[in-house]
Amino acid sequence: MPAQWTTSQQEKFRNELRQLYVVENKSIAEVAQILGIASQTVFQRLQRLGIDSIPERKQKYLNRRSGVVIPKVYSSELAEFFGIMLGDGHLTHFQVAVTLGTKELVYAQHIVLLMHKIFNVYAKICTRDKGYHDVYLGSVELTKWLKQEGLVYNKVKEQVGVPSWILTQNSFMESFLRGFFDTDGSVYKIRFGIQLAFTNRSIPILDALQTCLRKLEYHPSKVGHFRVYVTRMFDIKRFFEEVQPQNLKHRERFEKFYAEKNASVPKRSTGRDCKSLGY
Repeated sequence: MPAQWTTSQQEKFRNELRQLYVVENKSIAEVAQILGIASQTVFQRLQRLGIDSIPERKQKYLNRRSGVVIPKVYSSELAEFFGIMLGDGHLTHFQVAVTLGTKELVYAQHIVLLMHKIFNVYAKICTRDKGYHDVYLGSVELTKWLKQEGLVYNKVKEQVGVPSWILTQNSFMESFLRGFFDTDGSVYKIRFGIQLAFTNRSIPILDALQTCLRKLEYHPSKVGHFRVYVTRMFDIKRFFEEVQPQNLKHRERFEKFYAEKNASVPKRSTGRDCKSLGY
């Protein structure tokens, strides 16, 4: 349950949002940046206060953003973008957004360049007070198309799946895995090695991730506890070499754990070593 507002808080929030969102015609992401809160929080406040969030009813609303190119063919770049969106992405009626952690500014810049390559426009990066980064792009035309292509407003509630075209080519599947792992994946040490985890609350997404991994000849675990795991060291090393995650935090963690694992393996003595010691 959302926290109960006092009368003064409710009036304060209503005045802020009416001024910024309605009168000044700022986007939700711009309002979030000004107020130092998440875009999703702004959207929830609009709903709670009964302020209409349909953009075409806003004062001074411009119905179309110029320059946005809707893809006419499927591509590896688009598959990676769908992986990102089904990981940490959010879709509203008028905006595409990806929420990232405090140490992911470089990766946020990668998403901006990827979106520019696909849609021909640059998304913006908003850094909140606590250091979290939001990559956002406002375009009703784009969000409408993405919804037609299978994205939804609430991934968990609607138990969204992965578009079928992604499963038709190895390059699409690898790119999709890259985007998803960069946003909703993790790499960590376990007792006897290293493990990758793909985490999501939508079971159809997890089923599709498992299918992608199997088609690419990896050996994923069964779906369980909202995760799919990859544990074989050969698979993990190959994943980083071939899928090539772009999120620096994942690459650095893998390289660190892999170096530590190799350093802990005792070196085997050779005949030359024995001879040099006089044995």
